[in-house]
Amino acid sequence: MSLRQTRPRPADQPRTQAGGQAGQDLDVVVAGAHGGAGTSTLAALLPAVWDMGSIGPLLEVGRSPLRAKGRPVVLAVRNTAVAAKDATAAIGALAAWEERVAALAIVSDGGPEPREATARFALLEGRVGGVVRVPHVRALRLVEDPCVVALPGKARLALAELRRLVGGRAGQC
Repeated sequence: MSLRQTRPRPADQPRTQAGGQAGQDLDVVVAGAHGGAGTSTLAALLPAVWDMGSIGPLLEVGRSPLRAKGRPVVLAVRNTAVAAKDATAAIGALAAWEERVAALAIVSDGGPEPREATARFALLEGRVGGVVRVPHVRALRLVEDPCVVALPGKARLALAELRRLVGGRAGQC
């Protein structure tokens, strides 16, 4: 699967590779462990991203579901037990192809996280750079462009933590 950039980068902002200079954004790959994980929303809210959509259908084909080429990977997943199982499979497949997940973004579906999901996510903490729980923001479901939503403080903190884990600045879209 080839990378597709979600929005053009202004010409006056040069790209940097992983390990770029401090204060510069890195290209970030956002992929979903399953469909409906919130991948496109996170891609719109994080700087300089490549939106891969769901890699779930690609996990069984005997080749890497994505090639990040040194870019940090954010794996998006919902906060359900089935989604936690999908995240485990995705992280395992990516690790088999020497791709490291910089951040596991657990995107709330609005309900409480089941104990089984919490237990599975806890087992994944040592296999990723960090785990970030992104709270449910109802307003994001009502707009085409997530950047027009005034995010609550917990959501802004979650996005700042994701940016920190991938080495980017803390700016917003």
